Amino acid sequence: MSDYVAPLKDMQFVLKELAGIEEIAGLPGCEEVSVDLVDQILEESGKFCAEVLAPLNQSGDVEGSKWDKGSVTTPKGFVQAYKQFVEGGWNALQFPPEFGGQGLPKLVATPVMEMGKAANLSFSLCPLLTFGAIEALLLRGSDALKKTYLPKMVEGSWTGSMNLTEPQAGSDLSLVKAKAVPDGEHYRIYGQKIFITYGEHDLAENIIHLVLARTPDAPEGVRGISLFIVPKFLVNADGSLGKRNDVHCASIEHKLGIHASPTAVLIYGEKEGALGYLIGEENRGLEYMFIMMNAARFGVGLEGVALSDRAYQQALAYAKERVQSRDLGGGGKAVPIIRQPDVRRMLMSMKAQTEAMRALAYVVAAAMDIAHRDPDAALRAKHQSFADMMIPVVKGWSTESCIEVASIGIQVHGGVGYVEETGAAQYLRDARITTIYEGTTAIQANDLVGRKMAREGGATAKEVIKSMRVVEGQLAQAQGEDMAAIRAALAAGIKAVEESVTWIVSSYATDVKSVHAGSVPFLKLMGIVCGGWQMARAALVAQKRLAAKEGDSAFYQAKITTARFYADHILAQAPGLRNTVVRGAAGVMALAEEQF
Repeated sequence: MSDYVAPLKDMQFVLKELAGIEEIAGLPGCEEVSVDLVDQILEESGKFCAEVLAPLNQSGDVEGSKWDKGSVTTPKGFVQAYKQFVEGGWNALQFPPEFGGQGLPKLVATPVMEMGKAANLSFSLCPLLTFGAIEALLLRGSDALKKTYLPKMVEGSWTGSMNLTEPQAGSDLSLVKAKAVPDGEHYRIYGQKIFITYGEHDLAENIIHLVLARTPDAPEGVRGISLFIVPKFLVNADGSLGKRNDVHCASIEHKLGIHASPTAVLIYGEKEGALGYLIGEENRGLEYMFIMMNAARFGVGLEGVALSDRAYQQALAYAKERVQSRDLGGGGKAVPIIRQPDVRRMLMSMKAQTEAMRALAYVVAAAMDIAHRDPDAALRAKHQSFADMMIPVVKGWSTESCIEVASIGIQVHGGVGYVEETGAAQYLRDARITTIYEGTTAIQANDLVGRKMAREGGATAKEVIKSMRVVEGQLAQAQGEDMAAIRAALAAGIKAVEESVTWIVSSYATDVKSVHAGSVPFLKLMGIVCGGWQMARAALVAQKRLAAKEGDSAFYQAKITTARFYADHILAQAPGLRNTVVRGAAGVMALAEEQF
């Protein structure tokens, strides 16, 4: 297995040239942020991830977390690594100073999160769930709940979990049966929750569960769900930990991947009932839970970026050292396989897709910062709409792509890639869950075409198309064959998106099943074209820097070449996806059930 090296140069390029870190640093609350500070944070994070987290990735996968009589032990080294993670302040980067956070923008936290996920995905899932729980409490928790729980959660000495799923209630949360019975100032929670990531572990002294449950008089369906805080250990008035709450881990799952991350079955209320505290108002739990879900979905999208980058690094290192077959250009000696055209094609596919995913995710993170911090209400609303529309794309497209990239990584290795000892197979096994949890790709796509597009008549999508056309116009003014090829592919991609959006908006009210039959291909189309938009922007910046003879010319030339590859090999898929979106429903819905 190759060592992990954080791709700092590409991260810094995207932050400065595409996501606009200097603009974000000018927002209220970001006065202490500077490019130099961000570079220092990234460098230190890269060291921590390479030296502390990455060495535990394969060993943690082999050992896995262990359950014994209700307790869960994480793999060797995880407890010590988590202690260093907390002591380094990495958990607190993006949260408010009033609760012990560092108040840094989402855009700064995003590459740090990517590094952690690339170095050790299983480890990174623990803070991911804590981040989501913190977001929900910040926006909907009472002052008393915030005071009790947030300082320890922001610090990281207490972790969070998200409890939605039950045996009969997977993606359809209207079927949730867990009960919350009022008892004075709190509630008593009864029920079973499954697939709870880090629902039990030995990394932190307390686990703060956010639990969906129904009160006795709640209406049926999703309108009757409330959200509760249920701590593993009750918290005394002075902030110290009290007795164990009535919540226990019945087992953990045996999974295809992310073996070091414990996925728990939790039982609430086997005895007197687990004490829980209502967040916000009764019957608004699903609304509040979506705060966590949005944060988690963006984080899972970053997992797609991170696993793609790690798989690419591994495949690249192997291709440079593996000597086999003669050079097709002549010569009798065997050469490293990186000189073979098809291996080059595979590596370029991995590299180009990873860079496109990273660029789009960081641009969305910047939009989230502007939506949260900018003093101009209209600008906040505009960027919030953009972020809301793009989060399902970042989640769905990045995770679907990372499965492909990780699979290509195995192909580069050949037979040894299928052997666990090389480490290449782990990335594919770990990647496979990313398209499922926090909402499957179909759920992301349904959200995109329904809530984010049809409901508003495609207004935000049309604004994105306008922005992409601006870049197309800039490409028309640029010189060179590469820029012409990038422009042609981007123009065709924009046309494909525009025609698809028009069809979705016009068809949704009259033929909703046909729209949803093509929703996943449309999500892929949006990801590919929006990724191509960012790659085109990168190529334009690189050409400008080369003309001015600024910086690393080899790096900038590689940016242009990678964008050209993306245009020729990835963006070229857009017209075909448009046809699938607009015409493909007939074949999806035609057969009767008994014909399958």
